[in-house]
Parts: sequence; C-alpha cells; structure tokens
Amino acid sequence: MTANLLSFDLTSTGPAQIALVLFCVAYLLVVLEERLHVRKSIPVVLAAGACWTLVAIAYHAHPESHRLDASHMEDRVMHHVADYGALFLFLMVAMTYISAISQHNVFLKLNSILVSRGFSLRAVLWMTGALAFFISPVADNMTTALLMGAVAISVGRGHAWFISLACTNIVIAANAGGAFSPFGDITTLMVWQEGKVHTGKFLALFVPSLVNWLVPAACMHFLVPKSSPEGVQQDAQLKHGWLVVILLFLATIVTSIVFHMAFHIPPFLGMMTGLGYYFVYGCLVTRRYHKSGKGEPLDVFKNVADVEWDTMLFFFGVVMCVGAMQELGYLTLVGNWLFAADGGIGAFWANVGIGILSAVVDNVPVMFAVIGMNPPMDPSGALHTPLADYNWLLVTLTAGVGGSLLSVGSAAGVALMGSARGSYTFGGHLKVMPFIALGYAASIWVHTLLNGA
Repeated sequence: MTANLLSFDLTSTGPAQIALVLFCVAYLLVVLEERLHVRKSIPVVLAAGACWTLVAIAYHAHPESHRLDASHMEDRVMHHVADYGALFLFLMVAMTYISAISQHNVFLKLNSILVSRGFSLRAVLWMTGALAFFISPVADNMTTALLMGAVAISVGRGHAWFISLACTNIVIAANAGGAFSPFGDITTLMVWQEGKVHTGKFLALFVPSLVNWLVPAACMHFLVPKSSPEGVQQDAQLKHGWLVVILLFLATIVTSIVFHMAFHIPPFLGMMTGLGYYFVYGCLVTRRYHKSGKGEPLDVFKNVADVEWDTMLFFFGVVMCVGAMQELGYLTLVGNWLFAADGGIGAFWANVGIGILSAVVDNVPVMFAVIGMNPPMDPSGALHTPLADYNWLLVTLTAGVGGSLLSVGSAAGVALMGSARGSYTFGGHLKVMPFIALGYAASIWVHTLLNGA
C-alpha cells in the first residue's frame, strides 16, 4: 500500500508540460464561454481525460516507476473521484431542493412582492443586496443573483445605469453572503468537507463578509438616481406545499450538520438522507392525488433533472484537471513558492493574492488547488491552532469574495451578464471596481481585527 502513495516531481517532463498547457487552454475556453457559445463543461471534461493520460505516461516513463504497483494509477484517479463524488452528491441535493422551491413559485412570489411595491431605486438597491446577502448562505450564489437580478431588471426598466449598479451590488452581496456559511459557496463547502474549518467557526466571517458588501454598496448608493420607477403590478400564487418544501430543505441542512459534527459522517450523506425526506413527501402527495383527486402529483425526479448539469460536469473536469496537476507536482511547486516558511511570500499575502486571482480564474479551481497543496497555514504545521484557523478562514473569505472584483470572477457575475445582457456588462462592473477593492481590503482588515491570531 505504501507504494501507491509514492509521488514524483514530474514538472520538468514533456508530458507534464503538455498537460499544463492543455489545462490552461481549456480554462481559457471556459472564460470565453459567452463569446464562443461553448458550454463550460466541454473543454474541461476533455482536458481531464487528456491530462490524466499524460500523467500515466509521465509516471510510467519515470526511472523509479518500477516501485509502483499495477494499481497505482487507478488508486490515484479514484482518490480524486471520491473528492468529486462527495461534492457532487451534496450539490445535487441542494440544487434539487432549489428547483423544488422554485417550482412552488416561492421565488416568483418574492419577486412580485418587491416589484409591485413601487420602492425608490435606492431602496431597491439596498433591498436586493440585503436579500442576496442573506439568501445566498442557503441557496447558491448563482441562483440568488439571478433571482435578485430579475427584480432589479423589472424595477429598473428604462434605467440602464441603475440596472448595472444594482446587478453589481447583487453579485457582491451574493458572493459575500456565501462566504460565512459552510454550504453558501463551493469554496466554503470544500473547506468544510475537508475539515479545515469547524462548522461553527464559519460564523466568524459574518462581519467581514458584511463589510465586504456594505462598503461598495454605500459608495454606489450615491451613484443611483433618487427617482422612483413606475410601479409594476405583478403577482404570483404560491403552490400548495411550498412551506413544507422549505422546511424539508432546512431539515436536510440540519441533518447534514448533525451527521458531520456529532457522528463525523461526511456531510453529503446527511444531504442524501434529506433528499429522502423530499422523496417520501412526493410519494405522499402523489398518493393523495390519486386517491382523492386533490392537488396535483409531485414528480420529484423532475426536480432532480432540473439540476444544472453543465455546472456539475464543469466541476468534474476542474476537480480531475487540478488533481492531475497535483499528481504531476505543480501544486507542490506553487505551494512551496507561496507558503514555504523559508522562502515563500507568507500565508497572509498568499491568501490575499489567491482572492485576487479568483477574480480572473474561477474560485472553484483556485480553492481546489489550495486544498490540493494543503499549505501550512501555521508555520508549525499544526491544524486548528488560532493562526491556522485565522488563515484558513482568510483564504475562505478571499476566495469567496475576491471573485466580485470582476464580473467574470464568479458564477453569479457570469450568469447575470447573460440575463441582463446589455445593461450589466464587464465594463460597467469595472467602473465601480475601486469601490469593490475597497470593500475587499476592508473585509480583510476587519477579519484580522476580529479573528487575528
């Protein structure tokens, strides 16, 4: 078994360098998704297979390859597949519940309430931002941004500059809100599932995350016209059982937390158990419909089918590509450059830089890379010391909110650019980037002030 754990530094070999180029090209195609009209999952899924083929070639060509047994490659691949499997099952359940809640018109009802009240543009800016901040810890930031973005577009029709500011504000709030919850963002979920930060300690990021949103929101407030848009009469009726579905989702989250904290069972198993709650409820509703004709049947598997499969396959490609980079030795090389006590730039500045990098490169592969490096957040190498907790929380914060610096830095921003095409653009977001950078710096300062070791 020890032989299967051997790893070599293959960064200087031809196959490794080709694999690195392929990964970079694949990710460039992901960044250009909107321009090329190519689904983001396609290039990374292809790159994953190619990169692992090159990993196998590089390992077998190594002079010490005779020390590896025949199952080495299979064991290494399955190690990374297990990482993806846990993430996939967790997200699949969360997305299924979001689809079910949407099917019951909960999001449409919220939209209609806000749109029909005739609030001022400045009030809408703050309300959509606040709702995005507090919804995203439970729903994913992309769903939250699309929901609140629909409100901003409906209310601000005819006010392109307001829509641009409101959408920028929503992206910042959605990303910030997900940073203090273990399941509010893919990055926090990964850190939580890997046991780098205990469940309760994520709340230490609440105030820094709030500051990250409030600072740019306060600056943008003065750029929004004081006028009020014309009221829009719009209504949506909640479907029977909407409250039950929400309560089942909350029960699922609680189950996942209890499984993880009390029994040390991976969180995805708690989420899958919670999916069973919804399946049972769907059976009861459908049975009642067939017996009495009341209500309507509930097809729970339609909600499963509504999961964003392009995103799920994109995560598969990212996990496997980053895993290949780890096996080739690139993550160790970068980790030593960033975090090495005797020559790196230090954990603090490395974590700040990782947040800035996530504005250009999606925070998911960035965080996968950080976890793959497993850097010493405390020079002693110990985990869960005050300094290690501070630095793991710092990189969780920066990777989560750093994507707000550019519109293409997060799934929320990319999704909103599509739904508010022409009103919310890369250039419009860039105009207020100094305010966002100020919020980014302020959140790091507040985190250091409150949680610094």
